[in-house]
Amino acid sequence: MVESKIKYVVQFLLEKQYKISFAESCTGGLLASSLVGIPDASKVFDESIVTYSDASKVKYLGVNPSTIQQYGVVSEEVALEMVEGLMKTTNAQVGVSITGFAGPGGGSIDKPVGTVCFGFCIQEKTFVRTMYFQQMSRNEVRESATIYVWDTLISLLTQKGE
Repeated sequence: MVESKIKYVVQFLLEKQYKISFAESCTGGLLASSLVGIPDASKVFDESIVTYSDASKVKYLGVNPSTIQQYGVVSEEVALEMVEGLMKTTNAQVGVSITGFAGPGGGSIDKPVGTVCFGFCIQEKTFVRTMYFQQMSRNEVRESATIYVWDTLISLLTQKGE
């Protein structure tokens, strides 16, 4: 089922001659890996970067350290800066960023384990979303976040009516 969603996105990207790039943290490359398992991925996949540490988000994506300090690394503000930085450094028309607490530790009362923030950019229009994948193992959170990206991309690309 996930494979068919990814194939749909790949087909859409091919038709529009769009490239896609990812900036991943808690998923650790799982999103990129799910894409490269699909035929024709090489025709739409620009690049991916795993910025697991706060310092790497600053270094490679230009996230402002004060944003991390003020809002926390798992926040829509950081996800937004991640995807904006990604789009500045790639040749992609579609970009996705992910930052979250996959667990089993790292969460708080305000942002429990399973909190994942996403940034999406399609043709210079950005969107941020937060999801709560609770009562799941670390890998289930990562997998659920990846599936959520594909579902959201389908929704956003369809809404745009491109």
